[in-house]
Amino acid sequence: MTFVDDVEIVVESGAGGAGCLSFRREKFVPRGGPDGGNGGHGGSVYLVADPHRNTLLHFRYNPEHRAERGRGGEGVLRTGRAGRNLEIPVPPGTTVAVRDPEMPGEWITIADMRVPGQRVLVAKGGRGGLGNAMFVSATNRAPRKVQPGEPGEEKTLRLTLKLLADVGLVGFPNAGKSTLIARASAARPKIADYPFTTLTPNLGVVSLSGERTFVIADVPGLIEGAHAGHGLGHQFLRHVERTAVLVHVVDVSSGSGRDPVSDLDIVRKELELFDPAMLEKPQLVAANKIDALDQPERLEALRARAKALRLPFLAISAAAGTGVPALLEAAWPHVAEARAAEAAALLAEAADDSDDDAPGEGHAD
Repeated sequence: MTFVDDVEIVVESGAGGAGCLSFRREKFVPRGGPDGGNGGHGGSVYLVADPHRNTLLHFRYNPEHRAERGRGGEGVLRTGRAGRNLEIPVPPGTTVAVRDPEMPGEWITIADMRVPGQRVLVAKGGRGGLGNAMFVSATNRAPRKVQPGEPGEEKTLRLTLKLLADVGLVGFPNAGKSTLIARASAARPKIADYPFTTLTPNLGVVSLSGERTFVIADVPGLIEGAHAGHGLGHQFLRHVERTAVLVHVVDVSSGSGRDPVSDLDIVRKELELFDPAMLEKPQLVAANKIDALDQPERLEALRARAKALRLPFLAISAAAGTGVPALLEAAWPHVAEARAAEAAALLAEAADDSDDDAPGEGHAD
């Protein structure tokens, strides 16, 4: 399946229905009063975080979305039927931005849809117009005035998907990230012995003892200059922005033809150039492919570099499973800490909202 994580769409809410111009006409009632009903409101457009979606691909072929118009009012004070609201499913982790009307080319973020089921109004339906029955007054008993319905809103939205993963695997192409995620979870990514096998991010759910679980993501291989658009990694760096911990997967075998220490430093530099805050995340160094280690000094050099950077170091073989359980356990405390911090933030936000809703205290005269 093609992975799409950045699209522009156009949404338009429904216009309101027009008010009705009508007068009561019945036998033996020669001067029936005005009875024109109001128009129905137009449908609004909502985005809904759908846990069953994991890509924005469906928008590539369907970029325009319109809600239903409201129906016009009718006689006998009948209000027109309101237009149906339109709910558009998006993957959890989608950020929503609209064009800045004052700064062409700039976007304003209006929502960050991280919670499954979250519902965001992006275009409000137009209000229905008033029928002539609403304009009766003491001086005008037979008004012929009605209102048209208000137009709907049309907006261009930019949807950007950032995968919701707890642990992000980063490293050069063919470092073994896909093999590691396959070993650690039930995910089955494409694995082969050539660069850029992974063309899309892969997600897997890791299960530990005590009913502990977390989501792990491998990001297509980074290369030097990825932040500036070289290789494939620049397309997917955003997907590790939300992670609680980063795992540097480094190939220590001589088969790659690269220096492990240089690989680690380059990836860290690319993360920093993409967003300096990335290096503030907890990080682990996983020296992979120790089952194919033919030059032990490569492993020791990487161990020394990790120690100098004060990063936890683990030697593993994703293919054989050696050291993988210890790596997952080392990642868990960071995941638990991040979840606790997020829960505390949500509680504080809820408390602030309840304070805002509380009535103010009266003052004695």
